[in-house]
Amino acid sequence: MKMQGVHIDHCTIQRWVYKLTPLMEMQMKKRKVKVGDSWRIDETYIKLKGNGVILYRAFYRFGNRVNFLLNKIMQRMSDQSFLIKAISNNCRKRVINIDKSGPNTAAIKVYNKRFFLKIKIRQC
Repeated sequence: MKMQGVHIDHCTIQRWVYKLTPLMEMQMKKRKVKVGDSWRIDETYIKLKGNGVILYRAFYRFGNRVNFLLNKIMQRMSDQSFLIKAISNNCRKRVINIDKSGPNTAAIKVYNKRFFLKIKIRQC
């Protein structure tokens, strides 16, 4: 805008953001690709800016990413929050493939109890 010679206050831009963000979010949800009913969830340790962090990832059948979470330490609550966020943003799953990690198994069991569901756990 400044290059075009139009002076706009920062408060005006903030009001645009508040007004247009819900509209943009609605349009993005319409265009979102539907994910399958079978996921793969894993976590891995990576270095980010010299610090070690845990990367939680969820993929569906064709290798496309469903969701991810970066966390400083591995905890059961972070697994639960990741799982709840991934399912709420997409839809309920029939089967979730995980490795032999305890926090992922516990998170899925807690989710099943909390929401009265029967998501199968397949460990490989």
